[in-house]
Amino acid sequence: MLIQWYPGHMAKARRQLTESLKLIDVVVEIVDARAPRATRNPDFDGLFKDKKRVVLLNKSDLASPALTKAWIAEYKKNDIEAIEFVATNSAKKKAALELMENAAKEKVEKSLAKGVKKTVRAMIVGIPNVGKSTFINRIAGTNRAQVGDKPGVTKGQQWVKITPYLELMDTPGLLWPKLEDPQLARHVAYIGSIKDDIMDTEELAASLLFDLMRICPEELAARYKKLEKDMAPEELLEGVCKSRGFVLGGGVLDTERAAHIVLDEFRAGKIARVTLDDPREEKNAPEK
Repeated sequence: MLIQWYPGHMAKARRQLTESLKLIDVVVEIVDARAPRATRNPDFDGLFKDKKRVVLLNKSDLASPALTKAWIAEYKKNDIEAIEFVATNSAKKKAALELMENAAKEKVEKSLAKGVKKTVRAMIVGIPNVGKSTFINRIAGTNRAQVGDKPGVTKGQQWVKITPYLELMDTPGLLWPKLEDPQLARHVAYIGSIKDDIMDTEELAASLLFDLMRICPEELAARYKKLEKDMAPEELLEGVCKSRGFVLGGGVLDTERAAHIVLDEFRAGKIARVTLDDPREEKNAPEK
């Protein structure tokens, strides 16, 4: 599954992001805890190599707790501080603020030594639909950034003042020009960070079911009663139709409806708490 997804507004966003770096003290990279590797733009390592970086594993309430901890440890190995986060509630708000403040501590102390109390400016980055704007609104305590449940809502950079000495810059979601690794491409598509209308939804849902049968077979079979371990992807999608009674006239299975249901229920965490990327797999590790 080779996904071509780099519209003109993303190229413009990349230019704007690069130009704004001179104003930034800390880069806060938000990834989806269900797919921490797939939702890391590898271009960021080069773009932000001279900036202090931290990582938030957002939507951790939908991911495997054990693998979230493993990912935090993996980032730590590469001298990048990371925490689990859920942007839809306030439980980790204090921890996120401390993470940013600690990352900027050296610059703040240098300014204080000169008699100046520095305003820390943090840039919030990530691929589409990982929760950047929701994170900013959670930290700000009000709806200050545009939020949506589809990729591509934030159209341009937005500055949000959190305190007199902390400002956050929201940025549009930025994908890389091509998703050439088929496994990572599937993972990004599964969680909805790419618009569903650029791919075959039924093929995507069938592939997701096949992968979930490997990751969480018991939970999947409990959700859709007609599924069995040895089924092919298309058979699994048909099994969902039979489980839910999605049958059209003449006994034709409504696989299109089943595909949308599977994707919606997976993304809402109704099937299981799943992490698609395993840090123990040999892939490119995040660079310092």
